[in-house]
Amino acid sequence: MSSHREAPRISQDPVADSTDLYAFVSPDTPETLTIVANYVPLESPDGGPNFYEFGTDVLYEIKISNRGTANPDLIYQFTFSTSIGDPGTFLYNTGPILSLTTANWNRRQTYSVTRIRGNSASLLATGLTCPPCNIGPLSTPTYPTLAESAVHALPGGGRVFAGQRADGFYVDLGAVFDLGILRPFEQDHTTFGLQNTGLGMMAAGINSLKAANVHSIALQVPIRTVTAGGTVPKSVTSSSSVIGVWTTASRQKVRIQVADRIINSGPYAQVSRLGNPLVNEVLIPMSEKDAWNTEDPSTDSQYAKLFANPELAQLLPALYPTVFPNLKTYNDTMPTRADLVAIFLTGIPGGIVPGFQNTTGATQADMLRLNLAIPPTKSSPSNLGLIGGDPAGYPNGRRVFDDVVTIELRALAGVTLPLVDKTFKPDGAAGAITPGLTSSALDLTASGTEAYLSAFPYLGLPHQGFTTPSS
Repeated sequence: MSSHREAPRISQDPVADSTDLYAFVSPDTPETLTIVANYVPLESPDGGPNFYEFGTDVLYEIKISNRGTANPDLIYQFTFSTSIGDPGTFLYNTGPILSLTTANWNRRQTYSVTRIRGNSASLLATGLTCPPCNIGPLSTPTYPTLAESAVHALPGGGRVFAGQRADGFYVDLGAVFDLGILRPFEQDHTTFGLQNTGLGMMAAGINSLKAANVHSIALQVPIRTVTAGGTVPKSVTSSSSVIGVWTTASRQKVRIQVADRIINSGPYAQVSRLGNPLVNEVLIPMSEKDAWNTEDPSTDSQYAKLFANPELAQLLPALYPTVFPNLKTYNDTMPTRADLVAIFLTGIPGGIVPGFQNTTGATQADMLRLNLAIPPTKSSPSNLGLIGGDPAGYPNGRRVFDDVVTIELRALAGVTLPLVDKTFKPDGAAGAITPGLTSSALDLTASGTEAYLSAFPYLGLPHQGFTTPSS
């Protein structure tokens, strides 16, 4: 998964577990930047009576670097509080929730938004209401209206939303984590000598998150408010056009339980972070995953060797002995995957891909890098992003529909290696790897029920508990 339950310790702390991060120039309002940070993985829509919510003891942050240092020049902080209307009932709601102010809604969350720029902190808003979870036709009969009313304006022209959404990430977890079953050549898997494994050509993959919800913090702000010069970049080649984005969750260092109360105190310590998708999930070894989550991106050079020689890139020829001969030959030398280091840790410099760059300089750091001077692709966008000929998509930021699993698997298999090594010829299979899910950004029915929106907050309405989709 992109970052769902990606490390042993954070898998036990779902309200602080960042699952996906998106950053893109808003397609319908291209003078703005949209960032969406998702938390609380694998929410079952019918998970009552204690439906999912943000952690009131977690500090959620969206961080932006705009000077090439991989240190945050701008931070948006989000803190949540919960109130109970009727302490005498076990119910989340005692009647239909027809508005955000109804007395029928028994357990509601509100939040505050603070912006930190340099040493200056500004409280942008407080007491903003989250929508309820999407329970069912009797409890939340007008859910689209409820969700829309939970989009709040911010000073200076921004907007914010915090609440439940359908998980927009799609992946065939059952296949990927069953010792790397990959389509469309799963029948060529080594199978470790096992017979009658049931492998064979399958028409499509299974979207493991088809019925899952998440909790999203979605922020939309004018582009001029996040750049170092306070302007809207126009030059794709200018270094000032590129920002780095990541999200973190932190907890106070001291936690004391007194009877039925938990008291938290002391300074905050980071317990989760996310920049590029699938990094901690796939590239960081088990023994270092928890440590990775506590680190700042500016220290990521210590992990550079893991990107220059990823374990999965080594495993592909072993799992598929007849499929990746060229990659095996390359791996048998001293692999230094400069293409992957650029994609994940520095951004792609100018001159590699014609008319494109999103480098943030020499500092190696795991951040989503977005060139704000590249306009949204409105006609026939490719959810394969840059490798699909669409520079407005991943790894130039990340849109909600970008197929990051396919993009990164193909990169690991060698599709992007010729960008830095002209002598390398990718195996034909490298450009064919797919989970067998959606192949078009405009036709999302193949992977199930993401139901993306064309406007803020872009992720689809959460799945309803009464009619939970079958997987």
